[in-house]
Amino acid sequence: MNLPSEVQEVITKLNHAGFEAYAVGGCVRDLLLGKEPKDWDVTTSANPEEIQKVFPNSFYTNNFGTVTVRMNSNGADAPHPNPLPIRGEGIREIEVTTYRIDADYNDQRHPDSVTFTKSIREDLARRDFTINAMALAPVTPGVSPLTPGVGAPATQDTVTIDNMQIIDPFGGLRDLHNRTIRAVGNPTERFSEDALRLMRAIRFSAQLGFTIEEYTLKAITEYAPAIEAVSHERVRDEFIKIVMSRHPEPAMNLLQKTGLLAVLFPEIEEGVGITQNKHHVYTVFEHCVKSLQFAAEFEYAFHIRIAALLHDVGKPRTRRFANGDNTFYGHEIVGARMAEVFMKRLKFPSDLTKQVTHLVRHHMFYYDVGKVTPAGARRLLRRVGKDNFDDLIKLRIAERKGSGVPKAEPYRLRHLQFMVEQASKEPISVGQLAVTGNDLIHELGLRPGPMIGGILHALLAQVLEDPKKNDKNHLLEQARNLQEKTPEELKQLGESAIEKEEKKQEEEIKRKYHV
Repeated sequence: MNLPSEVQEVITKLNHAGFEAYAVGGCVRDLLLGKEPKDWDVTTSANPEEIQKVFPNSFYTNNFGTVTVRMNSNGADAPHPNPLPIRGEGIREIEVTTYRIDADYNDQRHPDSVTFTKSIREDLARRDFTINAMALAPVTPGVSPLTPGVGAPATQDTVTIDNMQIIDPFGGLRDLHNRTIRAVGNPTERFSEDALRLMRAIRFSAQLGFTIEEYTLKAITEYAPAIEAVSHERVRDEFIKIVMSRHPEPAMNLLQKTGLLAVLFPEIEEGVGITQNKHHVYTVFEHCVKSLQFAAEFEYAFHIRIAALLHDVGKPRTRRFANGDNTFYGHEIVGARMAEVFMKRLKFPSDLTKQVTHLVRHHMFYYDVGKVTPAGARRLLRRVGKDNFDDLIKLRIAERKGSGVPKAEPYRLRHLQFMVEQASKEPISVGQLAVTGNDLIHELGLRPGPMIGGILHALLAQVLEDPKKNDKNHLLEQARNLQEKTPEELKQLGESAIEKEEKKQEEEIKRKYHV
């Protein structure tokens, strides 16, 4: 286990100034798990004023004893101009917080007040879970971590591993080994301090693949209604981490089991216990959650994962029984509206909301080999948009895997991809031309009607033979010559070249998709 040089330098400087100092919280947990911590926090017996004396270029802008120290990669205290720049290359911002005891949390987020203490154990006692309530410092030459006033006194909860001293008063090492999420002390007290911890427990279980300890899980269930006091933005941030974890399915099941799902995400809760039809062996809720899990296993992007979770959210409100089976006609339309409400309530960006809503709205596309015509593929492409089609295929793969009814889908989907790509490249769209129907009306005095389309298709055939001919003046001149032709003659002129180009592109795309 190695600390970054900047973190080690902060600890060492505080030690040499006569204060205890430790890396603390999630960074210690990740380090012990062999993961690279994203952020580093240090806790110390020094008060904020004393910290700033050791690090003159630090800044202190809160009431909770946290001083931000900016360190260069070489370990030197980095100066900061005013206004402060964002963290830049070669600069690491390290939050150094004085040991503290928190008062009551009447807003269920922030302590009403804090009291500084000289006890690392009292500081660790206020933290959420045992795996986050450990402190760590290197055993460095010339500094004894076991000397009172410099390091914590040796007790049975002080452990040395790989030349690192670890303060572990609540069994965090044991729970890391046993892969357990356990609240520090009384779980109800911890959750009453900040109700977001209810979700954080489940989020950690999803990210780490850990089990939530019995009494902690019971307290989550009993205290679940308190989550309503938490802002939508904070809930959203935890929800994103759950969805983007390796194990979102068990996490979503825990949200449902504890009652958090019904409070936070009632649209998803509606699918609990709702049976489907012969094409599904799972309830709506089970199917959506399993679709999300497969999207996670395939490492799909967030917008596809959330669309997988929400794609059938409209089924409970559209379920009807007909001809001996359940039907859900129009559920994709209802579901898209529900997904939009869901995304807006959680304050997701508007572009992401539109992206997810669009996928939910169009996930019910038809793709039987031999029955989807080229015209059908073109209509599908126009509806969903070329940029969204690959995402729609990924959504379909995840939701079919989550149906519980294995089917030989890969070839069918590949064939649809082949047809859609063919449609996207087919030279049957006169939109490629340098002239439009309006140009023919205004420049040649033609009347709107079938003749316009016939001329444009005949012009397109010429351009396919020689792309250099796609010039407005040239095409208008050619159109003057074509206006004497009959619609049937124009159709024949256009179709021969178009069919030739279609066959050429079809062979290229077939090779690409092995169909």
